Amino acid sequence: MYKEVIVIKVGTNVMTNKDNRIVRPVLRRLVKQIAELYERDIITLLVSSGSVIAGKEVLGKSKIKDKTKKRQVYSAIGQPRMMSFYYSIFQDYGMKCAQVLPTKRDFSPGIHRENMINCCEGLLSEGVIPIANEDDAVSVSMSMFSDNDELASLLAKLINADRLIILTDIDGLYSGHPDADNSNLIKNVDPREDLDKYIEDTDKSEGEGRGGMGSKLNYAQETAFHSIPTFIANGKRDNTIIDIIDGKSVGTKVSL
Repeated sequence: MYKEVIVIKVGTNVMTNKDNRIVRPVLRRLVKQIAELYERDIITLLVSSGSVIAGKEVLGKSKIKDKTKKRQVYSAIGQPRMMSFYYSIFQDYGMKCAQVLPTKRDFSPGIHRENMINCCEGLLSEGVIPIANEDDAVSVSMSMFSDNDELASLLAKLINADRLIILTDIDGLYSGHPDADNSNLIKNVDPREDLDKYIEDTDKSEGEGRGGMGSKLNYAQETAFHSIPTFIANGKRDNTIIDIIDGKSVGTKVSL
């Protein structure tokens, strides 16, 4: 039995460099922190982006014109590559991981939802780290999540996580554009507030990913309403996850 179960979402911009290539040392720093938490009896469900970029690294420029089909191809190539990265790194820390590829129907009431709960709870009970990503190879149009922020929120609520940590490439939510001199980091947000005021003209998208700050704040709000404190923080910074767990003032906390 674990003291805490947390969900961590890592975005595309956290794990890539300016050339849009996967930076494996970033993945290693992420896994190192997850391993440290495991030693404290805190287990993690990881929601990881990166499959499309990983596929592009292998295939290069695709001749496919249709954007949806191209994304499917890149993801189908990149997803096993991402898992090979994670499998190798977790193995170095004496840990096991597993792939989980949900679609939206897995969160609708019924047998699919029960199967998803059983899968996640079974893996966690065995000390195996589930690594979830939307199944981009088959999820298209109406069956897609808006982004992995939504998926992370749904999983956190599904397993009644103790907290959700959304890692991005900026320090959190700012009072204005993150690059503006007069813009300040907002440390705490009450989800009962009108949050639109925080994201006007401040949204910064995830580049190759689909979620921006508006998405993160929206799903942080939804998750917080289920009594799951949610943090938006900089995943490129050293020890961000550990600092959050240790109660340090890092990023933006959204909680009741």
